[in-house]
Amino acid sequence: MLKCSSDGTQKKLANKMYNALVEDGNVNEAFEFYNTIQETGTEPLILIHTSVIKTYLEFGKTRGALEAYLAMLAAGVAPNSYTCTVLIKGLSAEPNFLGDAKKFLLEMMDRGKRPNAATFTAVIEGFAKPENKAAEEEGKEFVQVMIDKGFVPNAKAMMDVLKGRPTSVIRSALVLFTLKQ
Repeated sequence: MLKCSSDGTQKKLANKMYNALVEDGNVNEAFEFYNTIQETGTEPLILIHTSVIKTYLEFGKTRGALEAYLAMLAAGVAPNSYTCTVLIKGLSAEPNFLGDAKKFLLEMMDRGKRPNAATFTAVIEGFAKPENKAAEEEGKEFVQVMIDKGFVPNAKAMMDVLKGRPTSVIRSALVLFTLKQ
């Protein structure tokens, strides 16, 4: 258990962030995060900002989450992979914010951070939901840009994320995913 200066909720989020970073293979980020907490005994600013973003999303305030993320960047706090994942998945859930999700996923990759299966699948699924040709074409182009940046999506992991979704969404997501490999 990570040692934080506050109790309860922040400790749980700190542990969740640390574990998610490790599980996604972002060991260096997890180590840096852990060391900050252990050396200072306080929460890193990224934990506090991520908590605010996550809270906005939990209350359906996607615009507020986006504004909190932009304020975090303006304050000079660099996002870690977990923060990017929380934001991108939240933005992807709202059709009006899919363009932002796409943008931040590409920025995440440009920073050398690897999106996990749930993150890239959330964005791809956003293109699959509308079931129209324009969205499908945009999704294909997006997948190609990801692949051009060196991303190698994991089909099995993507299928695990899509379990329980309507067949039409799974089919559409797989079409976007497989046409550009």
